[in-house]
Amino acid sequence: MSDKPSVLFVCVHNAGRSQMAAGWLRHLAGDKVEVRSAGSAPAETINPAAVEAMREVGIDITDQRPKILEYDTVESSDVIVTMGCGDACPYFPGKRYEDWKLEDPAGKGVESVRPIRDEIKGRIEQLLADLIPAT
Repeated sequence: MSDKPSVLFVCVHNAGRSQMAAGWLRHLAGDKVEVRSAGSAPAETINPAAVEAMREVGIDITDQRPKILEYDTVESSDVIVTMGCGDACPYFPGKRYEDWKLEDPAGKGVESVRPIRDEIKGRIEQLLADLIPAT
C-alpha cells in the first residue's frame, strides 16, 4: 500500500477530459499523488485535439491509452473524479467523489479544447491543494 493519495479520473471514453486531468495532475503533483484514469466505454485512441492542447502547455500525453473502468481501480482509489460517466461509475462508501461538469471535447478542434484544458487545470490545482496542503 502506498501512503500517497490516489486519484482516479473517469469519463466515458477516457480519451479527452480524464486524460487531460491525469496529465495535469501528473505534471503538477510529480510523484506525490498516484494518478489513474479510465472510461466506462473507452475509445480506441486519445482525442488528438486533447493531445495537441496539452502539448501546447508542455505536457505530453501521447503515451497514454484509454482504459476500461475496473471495479478494483475504483476500490483502490482515494478520490474518484467523474466527468460525465453517469451511473456507469461504481460507488464505494467512504471514498471521496467529485463530479466535474465539463464540456466534452469529442469531435472538437483544439481551439474549442483549450478552454476545457484550462478549466481542468484550475480544478486540478484546487484538488491538489486539498490533497497535499502546503507546508
